Amino acid sequence: MTLIRGGPARAWGGSAAHRFYSVVVFVLLASLDNVAIGLVPPLYGPIADAFDVPRRLLGLVTAVSFLASAVAAVGWAYVGDRANRKPLLMVGTLIWALGTGGSAVAANYPAFLAAQLVAAVGLGAVGSVGFSVVTDLISPRRRGLVMSFWGLSQGVGTLAGTLVGGLLGAADWRRPFLALTVVGLVATAAYLLTYDIRRGQSEPELADALATGAEYDYRISRADLPRILGRRTNRWLILQGLTAQAAFGSLVWLPVLFAERAEDQGYSAATAVVVGSVFATLFQLGGVLSIVGGLVGDALQRRTPRGRAMVAAVGILAALPFYLVLFFVPVRIDVPDGAGAGTVVRAVLASVVTEPTVGLSLLTAVVALALTSANSPNWFALIADVNPPEHRGTVYSLGNLVNGVGRAAGNGLVGVAFHGLRAAFPPPLNYAVGLAAFQLFFVPTGIMYWLASRTSPEDIAGVHDLLHDRAGRAVREGPPVDA
Repeated sequence: MTLIRGGPARAWGGSAAHRFYSVVVFVLLASLDNVAIGLVPPLYGPIADAFDVPRRLLGLVTAVSFLASAVAAVGWAYVGDRANRKPLLMVGTLIWALGTGGSAVAANYPAFLAAQLVAAVGLGAVGSVGFSVVTDLISPRRRGLVMSFWGLSQGVGTLAGTLVGGLLGAADWRRPFLALTVVGLVATAAYLLTYDIRRGQSEPELADALATGAEYDYRISRADLPRILGRRTNRWLILQGLTAQAAFGSLVWLPVLFAERAEDQGYSAATAVVVGSVFATLFQLGGVLSIVGGLVGDALQRRTPRGRAMVAAVGILAALPFYLVLFFVPVRIDVPDGAGAGTVVRAVLASVVTEPTVGLSLLTAVVALALTSANSPNWFALIADVNPPEHRGTVYSLGNLVNGVGRAAGNGLVGVAFHGLRAAFPPPLNYAVGLAAFQLFFVPTGIMYWLASRTSPEDIAGVHDLLHDRAGRAVREGPPVDA
């Protein structure tokens, strides 16, 4: 802590409305980056046809974009942990809007790939820097709940991307990219009015010191990296993303599985794209229950410092059998072939009630995603719990980098697996078998969360002691002195 000299202490906090607006803007932006991620998979077929390339090359675009975004996030986060975060978020948003617009006007596959990579670089800023900002607005007691909204916004963003891609892009695959570009530009303007959030302002240990006008000016340096990796919980939280995201990354092919099922039942390609997008959107609604995972994590964490990690471990492992049922349960699709998107959507929604197989699939998917969604809010909250404010963005980005590697591997390799399985399992069965195999990566993920539950109590206590010590030194130095 240092004292602010040369003028009165800066006011701590803004109005409740201003703070609420700021949180909403950051959470919405977290959803937009996932809209961009979810936009491409439902359109693999139309884009591949337009550029005259195999579908697996479109899967490669998504996989490489995941990785590029994760690598870029490390650089964005490190700078964000040292500097003013608002300008970085605005620049990052403009970059991904530019890349998304470039995707819409791409004339060939290499141009499309290049534009998606530009967008991915910008997306890297949104998650890593935005996470650091939001954790400074949340008290430790409510981190699981609020982070469930952060994670939920990302899941909703993926759903929105899947749905918008399938509906707007059924007739013209370029339209969704143009629409998202406009939204990105609006989001950049919304940043201008957000509250300038101070580092550490949500930490109870720092409350008294910050109230006296002391400024939390600790910043990350390269020398801190060994200390970050020295926290054992960080290592488990980072490494679990490799296997977890291999499984989650494969699930971006879920719209393709249901589109292939529709084509196998005789529907045209255009109708099948809409059917696949709507089914995939419905089946991912269980992610809304991440709020429950966050609440349970908060409640158990107040009882034991192992709580959040234990909730994530149980959720991940318990979901596995439900995923396996989802991929193999037969689904009878009954929609008007060749009808408009709205008519097909209504028919799919009606089939939830009229077709028992669809209802069973929806129930299974909701349970599976509700259980795995306990992972997200508790992962976010644990990163904040076991790291001081100036390290959180960087730790998040390191975890996100490993997540990106796992997600890229899952998304890319499962496409290869589908192709290799065609000889033994004709479509759509090859997609079901491939997706089922990749969900086995959840087993080591659950084990690593259990290991994190054993190391987190010591690491959380270490952060509390560190912040108490820093706050104590600042209070002993006294209030700020005017020039």
